[in-house]
Amino acid sequence: MSTTAAAIFNRPTPAKRAETVVFWLLRLATYFVLFCAAFIFIDIGWKGGSVVFRTQAPFLNVPFLTEAPETLNVFTLDGQPRTMGDRAFRAFKATHEAELKGVRIETYVYSAGGIFPNIVGTVLLVAGSVLIALVLGVLSAIYLSEYATDGPFIRFLRLAIINLAGVPSIVFGLFGFGLFVIALDFGVSLLAGWLTMAFMVLPIIITASEEALKAVPRGYREGSLALGATKFQAITTNVLPYALPGILTSSVLSIARVAGETAPIMFTAAFVVRDELPWQVAKWTDFFFQGVMALPYHIYVVASKIPQNEYTRDVQYGTAFVFLFTVAAIAMTAVILRQRLRKRYKW
Repeated sequence: MSTTAAAIFNRPTPAKRAETVVFWLLRLATYFVLFCAAFIFIDIGWKGGSVVFRTQAPFLNVPFLTEAPETLNVFTLDGQPRTMGDRAFRAFKATHEAELKGVRIETYVYSAGGIFPNIVGTVLLVAGSVLIALVLGVLSAIYLSEYATDGPFIRFLRLAIINLAGVPSIVFGLFGFGLFVIALDFGVSLLAGWLTMAFMVLPIIITASEEALKAVPRGYREGSLALGATKFQAITTNVLPYALPGILTSSVLSIARVAGETAPIMFTAAFVVRDELPWQVAKWTDFFFQGVMALPYHIYVVASKIPQNEYTRDVQYGTAFVFLFTVAAIAMTAVILRQRLRKRYKW
């Protein structure tokens, strides 16, 4: 290219200027979103980390991670301000009843104790709902990808699945409340929460699983059929294993959505306070028909349903920090499993 031609090619034009402006707007918008996300995570990490971690051994706030939420009692005795959880305060009051006469005691709900039942409930809700959604979603994806004949009904079905992915979570919560809690009489229970959230993430899993199945080369199917395998055998032995990494990708997305939802579990599965842990039941079948405490619902209650003070602030940030760490740990488990499957099944 000559110098004159290069100069003409590089000459600024209105279209090039507009493209440059659009490029920088998009770039700045991306950086702004990343900055806001980083600020939120750093804020939660800094303030929540100070609640969860300690500067002295064992370097963890063990009571916060192993105890149930309690009411905080704040009072001044002999000129010394004291703060006690409800259980400790009752034991203290039994031996110091005379000294506490006339002492002004302030109480703050859910501002003492820990969040262990909330952690357990969140893990159970996420694991159960994702497991149900994976089974139903993969079976549906296999049908749509391998068995269904393209036609008006199948196209309508795919359109309905895509539309379901955009339905607000509050609608799924009301649907679960009406169907599972009331109509089927499951009550506010793990089972009702599992099914509600499983249906909520089914569109994501079906779509991602179908694309993962379609990505497997056609020759794998044809080779199995040529060797005398049935279509079902070809799918289970030569298609599904190679599609598993993509299917697990959908499970990671599902974990992220299920774990962060408050509305569906508020209607179907979550209690504000529950004294027993999920496995403390008379019969093993009762395990599925009991409500649980959950981290997102606990954050919602502590942040919006009780008077705010310096004590609830620590609970909010500590719970949010543990919640993010729990979700990240579950998602990381799925990611590690996906990476191992990718190394094992290559084409």
